[in-house]
Amino acid sequence: MKRSHSRLVWRRNPPCPWTVRWGCVLLAAMGLGTVAGGNACAAEQVMTNDWVLRTGSRSDSSPAIGPDGAIYFGAWDHRLWAVNPNGKRQWTFRAGLEIRSSPAVAADGTIYFGCRDRKLYALRSDGRKKWEFKTGAWVDSSPALAQDGVVYFGSWDGNLYALNPAGVEQWHFATGGPIVSSPAIGTNGTIYFGSHDAKFYALSPNGKKRWEFATGGPIISSPALEWNGGSYFTSVDGFLYALDGAGTLRWKLHTGGITESSPVIGQDGTIYLGVNKQLWAVTSDGKRKWQVGVEDFIEAPPVALADASTCFVSRNGMLTAVDSEVRRQWSFHLYQCGCASTAVGEAGTIYVSGTWRDFYALRAGTPLAKTSWPKFRGNSRNTGNLGDAPQ
Repeated sequence: MKRSHSRLVWRRNPPCPWTVRWGCVLLAAMGLGTVAGGNACAAEQVMTNDWVLRTGSRSDSSPAIGPDGAIYFGAWDHRLWAVNPNGKRQWTFRAGLEIRSSPAVAADGTIYFGCRDRKLYALRSDGRKKWEFKTGAWVDSSPALAQDGVVYFGSWDGNLYALNPAGVEQWHFATGGPIVSSPAIGTNGTIYFGSHDAKFYALSPNGKKRWEFATGGPIISSPALEWNGGSYFTSVDGFLYALDGAGTLRWKLHTGGITESSPVIGQDGTIYLGVNKQLWAVTSDGKRKWQVGVEDFIEAPPVALADASTCFVSRNGMLTAVDSEVRRQWSFHLYQCGCASTAVGEAGTIYVSGTWRDFYALRAGTPLAKTSWPKFRGNSRNTGNLGDAPQ
């Protein structure tokens, strides 16, 4: 394991003058300047960062927050980062290639993540490797953690894998295409995920197929789960799908979306997702409530917050929160961003990667919504398990 020489470079920075002076002008050009209810700039605040950590590398890995408050995320410099809540680096672990998979943190502090060196890794909370497991191709899929400690994840080799806590394979399930969709685990242990073969699968904990559902295109997003066994997911065929627990179609909504932005569920059951260059809000019965246009693609999944607002980031780096009336609450310009969603701490601190080299903490003050699936991977530890939903 090698450690980088990056260090904390700013703390409690005010926003740069460009952000303050031109924030509303830029957002208006993005389609956010005027929304339902009038000009949103009148009430909107420009958020300031609590701290910034210089990482020196881009990150498309959505951060996870451990039981002790440590923040974990992967980067394109082949490193998994562990950062204290005050913004100081704890350690970095060097893997063999880029890390696009988002880490998941078990209750005992073990960190699991995939890497493009074709491996899934398990690390102790101090950054020491417990084990590694090699697959036949990239591992961009993020791991899901079952209550019994079994780890599920997909690989570009077309298999979904199940490993026990010691890293020993229990089974694998072959699909007809690469798996970048991250699996989700229901309360009865069912594992849900999509594949490039255009099918959405439900497997039992022993790896046997319960059902499959065919769509018109590859499934590169990850599912959001309801308490009643229902699931939401998108396909690059341009539809948002809602299935019941038996795999029967409840409804589908044509969005035209081709991005990998995964759906999340808000406090009133509203589904939020990025659709190309728009954020959509969809009712639980499949009707579009509203949409907000931005300048660039929304590939990162949005986040539903406890005050009924929704936080989302576009590829040009504008991080924005809008309320249920589509009024903009605050914004922060990251200047460039990838596909990584934000993490939200218990006190409402938002953690997010931006530019090509920085990782931010923003003191927004609003925690996650207490729903079945308010964010990518379902909860702050990124376990992808419905049983770990915010309470």
